[in-house]
Amino acid sequence: MESVEAARRAAAWSGRRLNGRQAELLEQYARWLVGEAIPAGGLGPREADRVWSRHIADSLLFAGGWPDESPEEILDVGTGVGLPGVPLAVLWPRARITLLDRGGRRVRLLHRVVRVMGLSNVLIAQGDAFAVADEWGGLVARGSLKPQEVVGLSARLLAAEGRSVLGLSRRDTPPDRTRDLVGIAAALGLSAEVVGVPSEILDAPAWLLIMRRGA
Repeated sequence: MESVEAARRAAAWSGRRLNGRQAELLEQYARWLVGEAIPAGGLGPREADRVWSRHIADSLLFAGGWPDESPEEILDVGTGVGLPGVPLAVLWPRARITLLDRGGRRVRLLHRVVRVMGLSNVLIAQGDAFAVADEWGGLVARGSLKPQEVVGLSARLLAAEGRSVLGLSRRDTPPDRTRDLVGIAAALGLSAEVVGVPSEILDAPAWLLIMRRGA
């Protein structure tokens, strides 16, 4: 049976360790996903049995983009019901996490869970990612946009020394177009690398594209 241990393994892979309070918050989030987000359509009806490995723990892998220290700010593009932004907000209580989504129903769900969990470091915004104009120190995206769109957004939105993490896939090998994505990032002034997460961390291998802008 899935449990918070999946989140502990994912956090450890990214160089962090969950304390007791963080584990409690993630358990509260898991209950909310099953009890409210799934019935409201925020996740598919079959996701209840794998909210830890496929969603919460998977979200914590994004912290691997910042191995040395926590970021000051993160924009979670197309966050849906708070993935990966809410788990990252729990992991990084001093970071400012902005959850951005176009859907009014999802935004209302986000306001509900942030209030219930008492996450004071989270801001919620409704809008289109392509309308964002500010510079950001960090950006994450988990399946909400096409990979090449996320690369383009990263090139446009990242501030100097900013970093971006894109979730690519959960399968044995990286996607076929991975080399193309790295090339596109380089052409746009970003360094990029594909990072694989071994299957023993979650229930299957995972692949991330980590991008960085120089000083």
